[in-house]
Amino acid sequence: MAKYSRQDILDLIKEEDIEFIRLQFTDISGTLKNVAMTVSQIDKILDGRCRFDCAAIDGFRGTGYEELFLVPDLDTFVIFPWRPQNGKVARFLCDVVKPDGSPFIGDSRYILKKVIAEANEMGYVFDVGIKHEFFLFDLDENGEPTNHSNERGGYFDVGPNDGGENTRRDMVLYLEDMDIEVESSYHSDEASQHVLEITYKDALTMADSIMTTRLVAKTVARRHGVHATFMPKPRKHLKGSGAHYTFSLSKDGRNIFTDADGVRGISEEGYQFMAGILEHIASMSLVNNPIVNSYKRLIPGYLAPVTVGWSFTNDSPLIRLTSIGGDGARIVLRSPDGAANPYLVIASCLAAGLDGIRRGLQPMPSIEEQGNNGKQEIGTLPRTLYEAVSLFREDVFLQDVLENHISGHLIHTKDEEWNEYCKEVTMWEHARYLGKI
Repeated sequence: MAKYSRQDILDLIKEEDIEFIRLQFTDISGTLKNVAMTVSQIDKILDGRCRFDCAAIDGFRGTGYEELFLVPDLDTFVIFPWRPQNGKVARFLCDVVKPDGSPFIGDSRYILKKVIAEANEMGYVFDVGIKHEFFLFDLDENGEPTNHSNERGGYFDVGPNDGGENTRRDMVLYLEDMDIEVESSYHSDEASQHVLEITYKDALTMADSIMTTRLVAKTVARRHGVHATFMPKPRKHLKGSGAHYTFSLSKDGRNIFTDADGVRGISEEGYQFMAGILEHIASMSLVNNPIVNSYKRLIPGYLAPVTVGWSFTNDSPLIRLTSIGGDGARIVLRSPDGAANPYLVIASCLAAGLDGIRRGLQPMPSIEEQGNNGKQEIGTLPRTLYEAVSLFREDVFLQDVLENHISGHLIHTKDEEWNEYCKEVTMWEHARYLGKI
């Protein structure tokens, strides 16, 4: 059921003294974009007649269209709590459509909505939670981000050791003002590393919430004189930042991953869904870990997953399957990071999981079972962006899910990114080779 009607929006604009509307959308890389308009244009906004130059957006240019249109999702209407109280600023998250009103296949939000519709046709509702890790670093004298901080807090520290306590507090309050419930926030393992855990939502709402959370975190951090970065590995010798997604699937209001008579309370559908993700997880790395820096995090010794495996009890493997707590059985995926486009991550995982259920797939033995039997059936995640592109190029199923426009863009641009990276000569190479060779 819709949260807001057109008249509700018009009433809110008047009651709240809103002067500016931001129409926000997400590009293929997962970057939030927007167009700002005054409320004098509200009829045009609500009619979906706001156009923009798509050639200015990476991944949208070269599509055969000079302009695309933004159609606001009325249920995403929120007021920015950090803006002035007179002449307030509000926003909509938007779908991107072609001039004839049909979906633009380069819109990642459309891709997720398409896969959600497939799940709904099967009678399923997909719910998602996330644990988002990020660093708060100092700004330099010019206000530019650094990767340094004098803070020395650790896991679950309190102030004053937790130097980001007040910054996180404002993040949580602003997010709750924007109808995003934060289950918990705390200091993570590394100095100046922090966590926001967003409460379970339906898949589309969660993807929207992740984009909003990133915006709020960066905005609040600047107001506190620091910089929030979701970069996977901003400093060597430190554990990186991940985005741990938690999944559950329900039918008729019941979590179908849960079965009191199943092994450890997990249903056959739960195992099948996980098996579908495991089948595609290596090639899915291009979506989950889309930049060169992503693979600096996915290395041994830093608690990030490097192999394709799963566990009931160990929280360090790629996937943890659990039924502990009041939410029933859940699948926790630990490989994605904050550089990923959440619409594409969730769409890929949902599509792969549904495919696992359709085909009745069975996962490999758990890490515990393999250890007890002395057998090893564990594959590895790609070690570089180059390997990720190669694996994705071979996965026809994933390319069909994301459709040819986004798939082709990912392959082309990430090939280019890898080639650009390979041209660089790093300080590590200088230190290791320059004086010896």
